[in-house]
Amino acid sequence: MKRFALFVLLVSAAFGQTSALEELIAAARQGPAAPGLKDLITKTLSARGGTAVWGQDYLFVADAPSPVTISVDQEPATPMAPIAGTTLWMLLLKMRTGVTHSYQYYAAGKPLGARGDAVGYNPDSYSKTGVPRGKVSEKRTIASKIYDGMKSDYWVYASLGVDPAVPAALMVWQDGQGLIGEFSRSRLFTVTENLVYQKLLPPMVYVMIAPGQSTEGRAMRSIEYDTVSDRYPRFLMEEVLPEVEKTYKLRQDGYSRAIGGESSGGICAFNVAWLMPDKFSRVHSAVGSFTSIQWRPQEKLEGGNVYPFKVRKEPKRNIRVWMSDGSDDLENEHGSWPMQNIQMANSLKRQEYDFHFRFGTAAHGGAQASLDLPESLAWLWRDYDPKKTSQEYQMDPAEKEKPFFRVTITNRDAW
Repeated sequence: MKRFALFVLLVSAAFGQTSALEELIAAARQGPAAPGLKDLITKTLSARGGTAVWGQDYLFVADAPSPVTISVDQEPATPMAPIAGTTLWMLLLKMRTGVTHSYQYYAAGKPLGARGDAVGYNPDSYSKTGVPRGKVSEKRTIASKIYDGMKSDYWVYASLGVDPAVPAALMVWQDGQGLIGEFSRSRLFTVTENLVYQKLLPPMVYVMIAPGQSTEGRAMRSIEYDTVSDRYPRFLMEEVLPEVEKTYKLRQDGYSRAIGGESSGGICAFNVAWLMPDKFSRVHSAVGSFTSIQWRPQEKLEGGNVYPFKVRKEPKRNIRVWMSDGSDDLENEHGSWPMQNIQMANSLKRQEYDFHFRFGTAAHGGAQASLDLPESLAWLWRDYDPKKTSQEYQMDPAEKEKPFFRVTITNRDAW
């Protein structure tokens, strides 16, 4: 146990504080028989396992009654070790940071669950000694008149430097329930605190809002996020933000406001800024669903699939856009996520928007966005000046010189 305590102490010195995640990795280094390992897995991940990353240590834990193997980065499958007294299997690897690593579990010769991506977090995704923490509210709930009584939960976070009496910069995040906590997948709070401390972000208020439920208990996420209309932007502007401003004053200029999300939350973020660029001018879209999920031509309702063409043919908006996606993203009846995101990026490029497109290999999920978050937030808010209320966004000259994105088939013959 002395060796275990020494390891935790060394890791804590490197990253700033001891946490359940550090303890889990330290225990895993002692092997599957380490005291308390099962409890740490349940506390930090779940009773059925998951993945944990700390520095270059990657812990994979799967749940199955029979032996499990794992293939990482498409390498040959490796046996996982059984954790005594459980149906859990584990493997601890030391791998590169600054990238995503794909993995697939197998049991009885068949895939166990879907392919996943582990995130090799960058240094600013870890808490650091001396960096002040922000403050997050308890869960709040709002009932919407615009959505006929729909109830939505939301949380409000204020970073270092936010004075409740002084209007602050704002960023709204969709699917906010998944962003709460120091070790949420994106590590949003930690990244924000590090970047604010480095003066790469202004002091910031975040509104993290969860999808709502109708009065009949119907999930409203797709209706809110995937529909191309002004209903959700009005919900934010007319109902949610006035409640937030009872606690914190907010800047009213679009220059000082951003909005972000993943998947359907990504197209939702773009929709809000597209329709209200004077209220939100910075967009963060990860694996954005620019597809036909809510396309209802018989009802004259547009879906996210129209946006690559709207961008090319409608008047240019004064917005700045960070996009990311991966080649293993979804392909289903609603469309192709990789192809639509590439189309979207080429449309933004053609119209000379101030945009950045990161295209990796990850599947549908937040792995690439989590890896990029320190870079993407700093890029989105670069050159922000609190004395200003507007800026004419211009495409980076380096981007102007680059060609359009082109597709190459890599997983089969092209003929």
